[in-house]
Amino acid sequence: MRFRYVYQKVVDLKSNEKTQAEWMLSAAVGHLQSEQRSLDRLFEDKRATFSVIQSEMENKASVIKLQELQRYVDYLEQCITSKLRDVKRAEIHVENKKSFLNSKMLDEKVWLKAKEKEQDKFQHKMLLREQNELDEMATVRFAMRAR
Repeated sequence: MRFRYVYQKVVDLKSNEKTQAEWMLSAAVGHLQSEQRSLDRLFEDKRATFSVIQSEMENKASVIKLQELQRYVDYLEQCITSKLRDVKRAEIHVENKKSFLNSKMLDEKVWLKAKEKEQDKFQHKMLLREQNELDEMATVRFAMRAR
């Protein structure tokens, strides 16, 4: 006789939900990393522009050229501010997905533990049945020898 768990479909569903939550977390982490790389590029552009401004000032560039570079720096500042908000939203999204995954993992664990307990009960029952059969066989043999 084989063990069949009555709620196996529920266990499978919980496992699939956990897997899906892992994928969602992975996607959220990927998005966060993308936003952080974008932010890093903006900071690098800003540093490079400051370097260009410094170089232009040393070369006595025109005021118009310096103003143009300063407007670009201002634009980069706005982009950085916006991107910082995007990164923060992505971090919050990652935290939400982590929390969601934790709840799915806990849910799956509860169902797996219930299945494990049922399987232990089943195995114990099967061992008792087997032991009773062996005891009965021993009793029959003993009774046959006693005649």
